[in-house]
Amino acid sequence: MQIKDLPYADPGVPDVRSGFRFLLWLGRRQLGAQLACLFWGLLLQLGIAGLPLGVGLSVQAVVDRDGGRFALGLGLLAGCGLAIAVGDTMVHRVAVTNWITAAARVQQLLARKTAELGSVLTRRVAAGEVVAVSTADVEKIGWFVEAVSRFASAAVALVAVCVGLVLYQPELGPLVALAVPVLALAALPLLPRATRRADEQREKAGRATELASDTVAGLRVLRGIGGEELFLRRYRTASQEVRRAAVRSARMWALIAALQVLLPGLLLVGVVVYGARLALDGQISVGALVTVYGAVALIHHPLRVFEEIAMAYSFSRPSARRAARVLALSRTTTVRAGTSGTDVAVVAVPDGDLYDPVTGVRAPAGAFTAVVCGDPDAAGRLADRLGGHPAEPAEGHASALLGGVALDELPLDTARTAVLVQDKDPVLLSGSLAELLDVPSSGKVPAADALDAARCADVLDALAQASVDTGGDPMRTRITERGRSLSGGQRQRLALARSLVTDPDVLVLDEPTSAVDAHTEARVAAGIKRLRAGRTTVVLASSPLLLDLADRVVLVDDGTAVAVGTHRELLAREPRYRAVVTRETEPEAALDGDRDGGLVPLDALEGESA
Repeated sequence: MQIKDLPYADPGVPDVRSGFRFLLWLGRRQLGAQLACLFWGLLLQLGIAGLPLGVGLSVQAVVDRDGGRFALGLGLLAGCGLAIAVGDTMVHRVAVTNWITAAARVQQLLARKTAELGSVLTRRVAAGEVVAVSTADVEKIGWFVEAVSRFASAAVALVAVCVGLVLYQPELGPLVALAVPVLALAALPLLPRATRRADEQREKAGRATELASDTVAGLRVLRGIGGEELFLRRYRTASQEVRRAAVRSARMWALIAALQVLLPGLLLVGVVVYGARLALDGQISVGALVTVYGAVALIHHPLRVFEEIAMAYSFSRPSARRAARVLALSRTTTVRAGTSGTDVAVVAVPDGDLYDPVTGVRAPAGAFTAVVCGDPDAAGRLADRLGGHPAEPAEGHASALLGGVALDELPLDTARTAVLVQDKDPVLLSGSLAELLDVPSSGKVPAADALDAARCADVLDALAQASVDTGGDPMRTRITERGRSLSGGQRQRLALARSLVTDPDVLVLDEPTSAVDAHTEARVAAGIKRLRAGRTTVVLASSPLLLDLADRVVLVDDGTAVAVGTHRELLAREPRYRAVVTRETEPEAALDGDRDGGLVPLDALEGESA
């Protein structure tokens, strides 16, 4: 795989049983590129290792006044120089390619998982962790994957140098061969502490990132209550903790780096002292001493790769663990082996009722069903389950059923075609209004009809007036990121129009009119009912204006569907329903229970809601 060929057509199905297994899987997926890097790394390292031999031959040839051996030494040096030049160039090229392609594969996997889970992702994983995994962690994982092949070439080169010195110079070679493993493994006792400090730094950095994300997301609210300085102090404190943790981690890695310089230096001094005595006694030649000295001096290069692989693994291990944890998430609370979330098999969308086995809520096919929950969080979890995304492990492994078929057992594309869930706080991406409404759809609902049903006339007027170079065409007017230039009600109605354009078999709306006034809410409710006639629609709301238009209303209390009927029927006979819909107090509810039939004048209720 070359960089120009990215992105991957299919990044594959990762092994997410652990961080180490995930790293191993990534390495296997790039086996060809790893072998190429190993080859060029060996060429580089052996070229460096051959330099002392060429210098030793040349020096001894000068001492012996042997022109032929001198020419051989120069030729060997020239060959080593060429090998180093070619090897270093190609190692850098292939290593960078391995790094980028590994990082790109992880990013594609994360993007696929994000698209699969949707809004459920941030309910199962902290936002700061998602940001850390998709940015810094991806780079660290790619670093380790590409460093493995360079480490392998350095290890092979060290073994070759030790064996060569033992054979070439039996008097000095064994000393070097015994010392090199000690030098290579000297930093191992310090690695656990260095890893712990690095983990502490990343943990603090993740918390600081999460705090920053929360602050930015709530900046408008913070300004409204004058809380900017409070959160600034919190972030400043978190930032200083990250700085101190980074300094502690850097000190430990600096100590490891110092050992990688000090110990080879001590070995070099020992070789020079002992070798000089052997040369003075005539046991070895001057050229042999120069060769051994040069070999010991240059083993610093492969030893630095040993230090780098230790750092890369220490930094990438927790990163891979976090990435594996995110990639192991599924649309359900259990992970089935062999599934990747990218099924593309063509499966017919099942027909029938939408049923949630956790609460017992049933939405008949083709009907407009409203669900009333006293707990807004419970309503949000119900909406997620109806979309095939159980959000909480505590709610069990049950999945919503459509026509008796579990949604999480359907291929993802089929499930999304079948059911669309609009969250309570939908997001508008930046772009023109035409681009906003250009979404996968059945093609049966024109954008104009969806905008009319969502009562977006005032939004179109506002966009037309804000248009600068689009000739007053609201469809070409650019909407800023997250719709910041619009009011909350305008954003909500545009998001509703987008959902209506999609025209799914089942549409689930969580509080679609919570940010609009009562008059607009009544018109939007009528528009939804008219446009979705004959289609299964579920609205989670507590507004009487919406509930009165529903074909069927289900009351969910304490996580269970406890009453079903029309809005007026439930008002008449269900005190718990009245308590949620009319915001009735407990004494009022008790009084209503004593009345004959428990009826509430509908005209009075509608007048109050208006």
